[in-house]
Amino acid sequence: MPETYLVTGAAGFIGSNFVRMVLDQTDKRVAVLDKLTYAGNPANLASFTGNPSFCFIKGDIADSVIVRRVLAEYNPVALINFAAESHVDRSIESPAEFLRTNVSGTFNLLEAARDYYQEGSAPKGFRFLQVSTDEVYGSLDQGGFFTEETPYAPNSPYSASKAAADHFVRAYFSTYDLPVLITNCSNNYGPFQFPEKLIPLMILKALDAQALPIYGDGSNIRDWIYVEDHCSGVLTALENGVPGRKYNFGGNSEKSNLEVVEELCAVLDELAPASRNPAMRGKSSYLELKSFVQDRPGHDFRYAIDATRARNELGWTPEHDFRQGLERTVAWYLENLDWCRNIQSGNYRLERLGLVKDKSQGAEIDQGQ
Repeated sequence: MPETYLVTGAAGFIGSNFVRMVLDQTDKRVAVLDKLTYAGNPANLASFTGNPSFCFIKGDIADSVIVRRVLAEYNPVALINFAAESHVDRSIESPAEFLRTNVSGTFNLLEAARDYYQEGSAPKGFRFLQVSTDEVYGSLDQGGFFTEETPYAPNSPYSASKAAADHFVRAYFSTYDLPVLITNCSNNYGPFQFPEKLIPLMILKALDAQALPIYGDGSNIRDWIYVEDHCSGVLTALENGVPGRKYNFGGNSEKSNLEVVEELCAVLDELAPASRNPAMRGKSSYLELKSFVQDRPGHDFRYAIDATRARNELGWTPEHDFRQGLERTVAWYLENLDWCRNIQSGNYRLERLGLVKDKSQGAEIDQGQ
């Protein structure tokens, strides 16, 4: 029987890409545990149906009974936790869900994994890998980079929940000798990303000739990493990383939000020319749809990753530059519009999120992207 990886949250964007990589590049069996929230899409895993090395279990990481049952039944050599509420705007609207899943859910996984490991049920070499984000580090100005030693300074309910989870993971290594790893990555993009995030949101809005909302003046900067590069980093850390260590993964592709939207429009103009899109009604370029809107409160100015440790200790470097990854991403969405429309037929219709109510006035206040 091949060794098993238990991957939580793998019906989502990054997790489903990770499962695809594991099944394509290793001899491991993959057991997926996913609650199938709004961003957990069974269609992301459809291509694995019938693969004897893949199995799916519907369940919540905050459910102790099901987590312990899955560990006992599948006897994984590793638990990789992708499960998380992940959109900053949703965390502004509903922070309690982020506390429940990202903090309490991770704590529940750690408790179950600790018993599984200390009782001797786990195979030799067992590891718990927590997939995190660069947002836990806070915000940078024009200089410097996040390293694994950068102090945590989260500025949103989302990043605060991920920071708390990371601290619990680290504590379980220091206190209980649980063999853990933590990976922190920059902004991901690529196939199967839920269209509330910047790049797929802009693709779908542009194709429908809707305004492309850019927060503030568009100067906020992110380091962008193609999802396959991130997944290869996670897999490499899982196989070769040192327990107790953190590893940062970045794409060496710092772009302002305005630059991202403009480059995206240029790719769309090449692959799906505005002149051939009836929705554009005579416009010559998707650039004409740019629109500037009120900024997000507490919007971190810049994220930038120093991935020196991953390069030196793991031999990892990203393989895709931003333009190459963006072209592959746009092409995937153009070829999978049915996948996108199915999502839009549910509760999410590309609306702007991050609205909260002024409880004293009973009115909604626009909190930004």
